[in-house]
Amino acid sequence: MNRERITPGRIRRLTLPDGTGQAFLWDTDAPRLAVRITEGSKSFVFESKLNRQTVRVTIGDVRTWELDAARDEARRLQTMVDQGIDPRQEKRERIAAVEAKRVEARRRKAPALEAWQAYIEARRAKWGHLHLADHETVSKAGGKLRTRGRKVGQSDTTMPGALRPLLLLPLEQIDADQVRAWLQDEAVRRPTHAALAFRLLRAFLNWCSDRTEYRDQAHKDACITRMARDELPKKSAKDDCLQREQLPAWFAFVRQIQNPVIAAYLQIALLTGARREEVAGIRWEDVDFQWKALSIGDKVQGNRTIPLTPFVASLLVALPRRNEWVFSSPAAASGRLQEPRIQHNKALAAAGLPNVTIHGLRRSFGTLAEWVECPAGVSAQIMGHKPSATAEKHYRVRPLDLLRMWHTKIEAWILNEAGIEKPAEDARSGLRAIG
Repeated sequence: MNRERITPGRIRRLTLPDGTGQAFLWDTDAPRLAVRITEGSKSFVFESKLNRQTVRVTIGDVRTWELDAARDEARRLQTMVDQGIDPRQEKRERIAAVEAKRVEARRRKAPALEAWQAYIEARRAKWGHLHLADHETVSKAGGKLRTRGRKVGQSDTTMPGALRPLLLLPLEQIDADQVRAWLQDEAVRRPTHAALAFRLLRAFLNWCSDRTEYRDQAHKDACITRMARDELPKKSAKDDCLQREQLPAWFAFVRQIQNPVIAAYLQIALLTGARREEVAGIRWEDVDFQWKALSIGDKVQGNRTIPLTPFVASLLVALPRRNEWVFSSPAAASGRLQEPRIQHNKALAAAGLPNVTIHGLRRSFGTLAEWVECPAGVSAQIMGHKPSATAEKHYRVRPLDLLRMWHTKIEAWILNEAGIEKPAEDARSGLRAIG
């Protein structure tokens, strides 16, 4: 073993002997310290015996370690060996601790968008199509070229989602002050979108506060209810609804819509009182012409069956069977109708009627049903409203025939007011398939 007092000069002059892969220069001041030289590298190493096994630990490169510091480190490591501690394990633990700190620092600096994506994936199976689309809309990056005509003064590119600025911040920075400042800004520009984004953000932060990986960063109280009440405009109850005297004009212009699928969709939405996506999501397998029943995917109960009334049946019979969807659309990626509002708004404008949303047609059904003195519980059951009274929950089990009696009355009254002749009872004939 080549041992002599190591000095900076000796380290500089140290060369690798020919035909060897490595060489050592052992120190006399710190007997367990050596300079190890390999091809293109010189480093301080520590070597000792623990449980009759050789223990060697690289301290560091001679260019980054001072000689005295390397001697001190060698003495410290020998003290550990004397205590029965393996310095290699201590080094691994130290490196792991440094790596853990680095990972933790990166996690805390990561944008909340990463947690947002994890949240969406965790909840995707429990959400409906529209709820999932809302989350994607409020967090979208924006900046894409507009595919439709833009309004005057509007940018050529799409705006980012309302939550995007917040989600680009680290999760721990999304506190009450940050949310309030964001909400004040968004409420001025797009209050409805801001209200939706605020509700989704509150649910997201609640989810994060229940997860061990995000709990220490999430501010559960960042979206207190009072904040929305203070910063957002007061939400007024919507009352768009077709009145009795408006029925003739509405039916006349809706039935003139060139697209028969959209025309049928709007009429059936009014005559069933179903929700927008409930109607759009009807499949042919849900329609039972023999027993005059219609199965609808209910967002509250999962599924409900309502009567297939004569006029609705006649509208369905006339529709083309292109695929599994009743309201099919060859142009849509999903294969079914996606946006009926444009044609509906055109029909309303042509008829000189005030604005009525698609949901307003549902509201219209509930309102018009009162003209035939239909029991409130019957119309609510047809529409898929969750029972509110104890009697409705536990003491009313209405058979489909009873619902059909009232539903047929409602439909007949609406058609009579609209000046439309009622169809024959059997609307099964005339079914046709289109390839």
